Amino acid sequence: MKRSKNTDQIKHLYSRASFGIRYAELEKLSGISPAKAVRRLLKQAENVEPLNEVSERLQRPPRAENPSEEVIKEYLRKRNEQETAVNIAWTKRFAQTEAPLLEKMTLFWHGHFACRMNDGYYLQQLNNVHRRNALGNFKTLLTEVAKAPAMLSFLNNQQNRKGRPNENFARELMELFTLGRGNYTENDVKQSARAFTGWQYKGATGDFFFNQKQHDDGSKTFFGKIGNFSGEDIIDMILEKKKTAYFISEKLYKFFVNDIPNPQHVKELSEAFYSSGYEIRPLVEKIFTSAWFYDTKNVGNKIKSPVEFLAGLNRQFNIQYESTKVLLQLQRSMGQAVFYPPNVAGWAGGQNWIDSSSLLTRMKLPSVLLNGGIIESDGKADPEDEAFISAAKRQRLNIEKRVRAQPGWELFLKEIPEDITREDLAYLLIAGDLNQQAMDRIDTENIKNMVIQLLSTPEYQLC
Repeated sequence: MKRSKNTDQIKHLYSRASFGIRYAELEKLSGISPAKAVRRLLKQAENVEPLNEVSERLQRPPRAENPSEEVIKEYLRKRNEQETAVNIAWTKRFAQTEAPLLEKMTLFWHGHFACRMNDGYYLQQLNNVHRRNALGNFKTLLTEVAKAPAMLSFLNNQQNRKGRPNENFARELMELFTLGRGNYTENDVKQSARAFTGWQYKGATGDFFFNQKQHDDGSKTFFGKIGNFSGEDIIDMILEKKKTAYFISEKLYKFFVNDIPNPQHVKELSEAFYSSGYEIRPLVEKIFTSAWFYDTKNVGNKIKSPVEFLAGLNRQFNIQYESTKVLLQLQRSMGQAVFYPPNVAGWAGGQNWIDSSSLLTRMKLPSVLLNGGIIESDGKADPEDEAFISAAKRQRLNIEKRVRAQPGWELFLKEIPEDITREDLAYLLIAGDLNQQAMDRIDTENIKNMVIQLLSTPEYQLC
């Protein structure tokens, strides 16, 4: 493959807007401009296929019926099965999707609107809200998220009632979802909580409904304005603040460009975002078509999240697992399992992805998945899972799982030239440039071994 500035830019684009790129696809796209490649990704993203792994909404056994221990255990078993199933279904989709930018944006919103509850059906429903609106209008996305059963339950808005306002959702709406800290007052939180009273969902159907009887229709003061504000009014007033456009633009910049944002670039993005009425698609297109996106300082500088790391391997090598449940175990061992955020703020990201435990797993994983083997690393204990972990397991958190996987070497080798050099393989697999000292450590003529050695370098952790 002839390396050029255009090829470099396409490769960088797909490392961020997708989950990496295969040799054949990079070769195919090397003749088009990055702007055209961006339009191609956006066109693919128009094909929105909802996640539909979980089709049954489980009903918890009513306490009034005094359910037996066996009935409760069966309910918990099914509930855990659903949670695992929706995690695995989405993890597999990262590697298989023909709309990678759509899934990458869904992953972004999944972390932005972090939500956790023990209900695979509602979690899948919220995930589809993220996907359906991933490149649409932010106001529509925000409103649908606010009305989703998973979020209503997670942030206690289901219990937010007239005379007994619950401030959880109102606070996180401004602190984490729109404005950021320092751009609202405690009184704004209290008053907006009153505006969201009566926002509930029906337990029997899961449908959102506005409970007029539980809504506080009294006068409220929000951002210095006085009125009988509704939840929708509060959302409109938050979006009127340019700080909201800046907050979202900065977060997208950190996700796609650099952990250290450039204030001028973010301002440029936020002004366009605000002027468009919070349209997400043109904002994302502006990021990927800006000259600064392809600056050297923005290439190979971000640590892949565990999900991106695993998805990249699965996508590049079409890895098939004897037991797909290991996908969830691998995510947990590296510190990021989708649908299991650590808290309402989501995953911190950046350098927080790497510690001595997760790095060991990351460095060993390529050889494990491409050769078969054993992972031995300290799993990160999930505080909310403590109740489900036996005393023996709490005493020994080391993960030692045999991963039975079948990599698609045949397809990978079919795409690349038989006489491919170390340098060309490194160019394909590593985001930045591998220094000569690291290159000299790739000491083998066997392409498979060469690939595994490259994937086991610290540089492969970056995108």
